[in-house]
Amino acid sequence: MQTTFTAEQLRDPDTARSNQVLRTCVHCGMCTATCPTFVLLGDELDSPRGRIYLIKDMLESGRPATEAVVRHVDRCLSCLSCMTTCPSGVHYMHLVDHARHYIEETYTRPPAERALRRLLSLVLPYPGRMRAALAAARLGRPLGGLIPGASMTAQRLRAMLRLAPGALPPPSPMQAPGVHRAEGERRGRVALLTGCAQQVLAPSINEATIRLLTRMGLEVVITRGQGCCGALDHHMGHHDPAMRLARANIDAWTREIEGEGLDAVVINASGCGTTVKDYGHMFRTEDPALAARAARVAGLAKDISEVLTQFDYAPTRAAPGLTVAYHAACSLQHGQRLTDVPKALLKRAGFALREPAEAHLCCGSAGTYNMLQPAIAGQLRARKLANLDRTRADLIASGNIGCLTQLAGERMPVVHTVELLDWMAGGPKPAAVP
Repeated sequence: MQTTFTAEQLRDPDTARSNQVLRTCVHCGMCTATCPTFVLLGDELDSPRGRIYLIKDMLESGRPATEAVVRHVDRCLSCLSCMTTCPSGVHYMHLVDHARHYIEETYTRPPAERALRRLLSLVLPYPGRMRAALAAARLGRPLGGLIPGASMTAQRLRAMLRLAPGALPPPSPMQAPGVHRAEGERRGRVALLTGCAQQVLAPSINEATIRLLTRMGLEVVITRGQGCCGALDHHMGHHDPAMRLARANIDAWTREIEGEGLDAVVINASGCGTTVKDYGHMFRTEDPALAARAARVAGLAKDISEVLTQFDYAPTRAAPGLTVAYHAACSLQHGQRLTDVPKALLKRAGFALREPAEAHLCCGSAGTYNMLQPAIAGQLRARKLANLDRTRADLIASGNIGCLTQLAGERMPVVHTVELLDWMAGGPKPAAVP
């Protein structure tokens, strides 16, 4: 693809990076076949190729984003299926992240949407605030169906109330800052990102991770000062809040790296993992010392499935006789290119594994997407659940809290992969398992 950025424009590092990405695209259109929004809507502008043209024109012109550009970019899930499909290696993630930042800098959204996005940014990355908000939402949940109108604001309010769980588990003391000692001889030392939403919605995931790793001889550190990875803000184009949250994590983990050392930063929410593994890129233009620390942290970041494989996970219980439908989170299969590792671990643990049709398509969660684009997210959820249901499995396993939340509440229970692996290696049976 030819580009016409000026020398002045290319002095901006983000524009220079977007120029590199754009020039990699050969217009082949193979990405359209695996893009969830194009599959649903059939509009070229709601495909990666269409969005690339819109973003190119917006950035080259230097003009403020238009309503049409914003509408089509907002509909992108950032599922990154297009990156898996692309034969030319177009790094769409960096391009669309830049576009979202540019949109937030140049476009004035309607007041109701600005307020909602600001609210999500102020609440979701902070477990205490999120717990309080969900408690309030739980009270309003029965009234969700009474919210009138077909406006986007009404749809979003109804979606947020639907997503609020009927009950919240109590906070887990295992997630507090501290050190969980390895059982037996110490084989390694890792930090665990406890996350933000996951801490509130499903602390059992972090508990299972800590139990399993310590039984395998790994010392697990919950570092003081860590928090949200920044992904939720980053994908809404909120650059400064995302960088602030990411910097806090980098500082917290660097203290451990330079102290007793770390063999890995373990992440059990794949959406977070994709972002942390990109910290080196996000901080590439910052102070060189900070950029180096960010790159070091990104290099240590590993999904829990990678760590379990590295340290030779082995079950200690007999096969449970259950069939698992494995839902591959987009951030794991497309963002991190981890496809076979989680499935191999589930098979090693003794589960019969089935994969649904259209496994490459997103379930519609995508961070805040199921709240900001509820109609499309709802269609994708229904499509995914129908495909999962056809597997006739006993339960669904996935490696991302967003997917688990999105897919919950239907015939099959949903469980994080690590909870099943912990159970088969001596931990308690997950509450959702039949």
